[in-house]
Amino acid sequence: MTDMHGVTPEGGAQPPKPGEEHAQHTAPAGQQPSYQQTYQQSSYQAPVQPQGYRAPAPVSVERKSHGLRTFLLAFCGAALACVIGLGGFAIWQAATGNSGGSSDDGQHTQLGAQSSGSVDAGDEDPTLAEAVAKKALPSVAAIDVYTNQSSMGGLYGYGYGSGANSGADSNTLTQSSLGSGVVLTEDGYIITNNHVVEGADALKVTVGGEQYDAEIVGTDPSSDLAVIKAKDASGLAPIEVGDSDELIIGEWVMTIGSPFGLEQSVATGIVSATSRSQIMDSGTDPFSGQSTGEPTIYANLIQTDAAINPGNSGGALVDADGKLIGINTLITSYSGNYSGVGFAIPVNYAVNIAQQIIDGKTPTHAQLGVSLSTVNAQNAQRYGLPADSGAYVARVNPGSGAAEAGIEAGDIITKFDGGAVESASDLMLAVRSKNPGDKVTLEVNRNGETKEVEVTLGSDDSSESASTQQQSGTSQESLLDRLFGGGSGSQQNAA
Repeated sequence: MTDMHGVTPEGGAQPPKPGEEHAQHTAPAGQQPSYQQTYQQSSYQAPVQPQGYRAPAPVSVERKSHGLRTFLLAFCGAALACVIGLGGFAIWQAATGNSGGSSDDGQHTQLGAQSSGSVDAGDEDPTLAEAVAKKALPSVAAIDVYTNQSSMGGLYGYGYGSGANSGADSNTLTQSSLGSGVVLTEDGYIITNNHVVEGADALKVTVGGEQYDAEIVGTDPSSDLAVIKAKDASGLAPIEVGDSDELIIGEWVMTIGSPFGLEQSVATGIVSATSRSQIMDSGTDPFSGQSTGEPTIYANLIQTDAAINPGNSGGALVDADGKLIGINTLITSYSGNYSGVGFAIPVNYAVNIAQQIIDGKTPTHAQLGVSLSTVNAQNAQRYGLPADSGAYVARVNPGSGAAEAGIEAGDIITKFDGGAVESASDLMLAVRSKNPGDKVTLEVNRNGETKEVEVTLGSDDSSESASTQQQSGTSQESLLDRLFGGGSGSQQNAA
């Protein structure tokens, strides 16, 4: 018999006899039990009688029968012995930490919270991803971008460089990057990211197995959105549009696009978070050293762990019904590739911008009508400002919603609709999340006194923007120079 505890008797002794195994468990730690001693302790010898001893004559005794009482007493004694034995064994187990693989008797201490009810996930359809992909894939296009100069590769974390010949003739179109897009109409209007098509001299799109030449219809760099048109296209499959305002964290989603040029690729995940916002500074042209445009404002982005890689930009984020809920746009990554944190522009916002472009309008956004700088503890102490955080109003545009509400230069805006404003960027993102005509409440610190002001947001249409640019001259720059000790170029933000 094999010793299950990995110990064998000394000297090759025989296994214990029945009834002796318990000695193996109760022997003191580090000491082997003596099987011989155990056996001797249980033996019996008759006592020796003295010489000349005569046994007394037998006495006849009449015995009364107490069979039932005897049986009951014996049974109770045996039961009590079992209880004592089991109790002692349980105490020994608790003291040694040996569970012995025994089954749970329900008497142990509960670790962690008790269940508050089961999660009813419903019957998961194993073909869900297949069904969604079948519905949405025909509505997602691959976009090839061609330029007249040597390829610079895709934008970091965004596009996907093709490695075109750096010595190519400047008059020869070469593929410089690629991305994805989503079909909005049967006749070929496709929404994508502005950074996918920015600087393109020619475009080709592949959708539904067919390739088309394409042209840019319009762009909105500040939102990183663009609309292109597949030439001579008809009968395409427009995607079904969902409602990004109804998204729930944890909801199942799928990304569709052309990561690294691998067309018609899908990946699944969940909505990790909503209302992620950030501002990306304008880039710089590596040849001229000039700014490539205005900052891009990403408000209320959808965060997902479904894979988004270079080439996925402009592609679709769809829900479990195959409806478009976002345009894949950004990733957070140290390598430039998928790291589990990607972002998409909400479809409600994106489609509104696309509709304006298709209608031939210049896309507009909500605007407060002020020029801002960030207040922090350092400049507040230096210049004696009444607040150590917020958005300092450097200028109020005449005729704007801020001007009509009584906002003045020198005010420090500290709250927007009840939410704290820590910087000029915070206020810009808060304004961009609204629509022209919306009413908002600002908390303003003016010369140390706090007041609430209701403002009706205006629109940053082309005429107002042009007027603002003409009026943001020397007086504004001198104000910022005086207040913050530097040029307005790096300090000023418009909202």
